[in-house]
Amino acid sequence: MNETVVCVVGNVATRPVYRELPNGPSARFRLAVTARYWDRDKNVWTDGHTNFFTVWANRQLAVNVAASVEVGQPLVVQGRLKVRTEMCEGQQQARASADIDAVTIGHDLTRGTAAFRRAAKPETPGRAETRPEPQWETPPPVEPEAQPQADRVLVT
Repeated sequence: MNETVVCVVGNVATRPVYRELPNGPSARFRLAVTARYWDRDKNVWTDGHTNFFTVWANRQLAVNVAASVEVGQPLVVQGRLKVRTEMCEGQQQARASADIDAVTIGHDLTRGTAAFRRAAKPETPGRAETRPEPQWETPPPVEPEAQPQADRVLVT
């Protein structure tokens, strides 16, 4: 219940890695988020510190990430923040990493355009479609000899 939900805007730093796991598809990539601020002394925008997050996507979101996300693209990611601390082997220092379990991911349209395509819904086994297939074929054209005499026009 008490989760830290974040929304971050950054650039894709690594190629998404897609895996088919027993509990469903999964994808992960690194996102670089750089703070920018206005430097009054120099009168320019300046880059601040860059934070790197490992973004995790599951199920259909993972499939869509694998098909849509490339290195360098600007993204908006919303999800649950998880910070882990690990002891490095052979060292006395702890290493922290920040992961985002993504709920939604999209391209940042303030910096470019995107062409949205709705993903096909995966078929669930055991639920066969019971409706009959519609007849989509166009009927063949009627030959002039097959038309009744009253429909013919004589041009002289």
